[in-house]
Amino acid sequence: MAHGDITHIDIPADDIPRAIAFYRELFGWDIKEYPGYEGYPMWTAPNTISGGGISPRDDVLKSPRSYVEVDSIDESLAKAVELGGTVVTPKQEISPTSWWASFTDSEGNQLALYEGTTA
Repeated sequence: MAHGDITHIDIPADDIPRAIAFYRELFGWDIKEYPGYEGYPMWTAPNTISGGGISPRDDVLKSPRSYVEVDSIDESLAKAVELGGTVVTPKQEISPTSWWASFTDSEGNQLALYEGTTA
């Protein structure tokens, strides 16, 4: 993936088992939990490239959130703020080689940033 590519989409759900059944049936997505990510089932589209997770809906995640790959979360968050955005979730570690953060854009939409590899 390159800087600016969408890498992941979180879908909020009030009932995760119901959402899993819905998306499996509707799109044929492979959805499963991975060790270390219990309670956060991840989906993969049939193209095996597109994917994301199904998360409990909460005060921060109210609608689907796309993750955009960036070269530097620190630089991208600073630029987002400079352009009128607001940091929602500061940079957090996913693994020793990958991080994420989220922000609202100038229009109030929430997006997330991803940096690194999950290998």
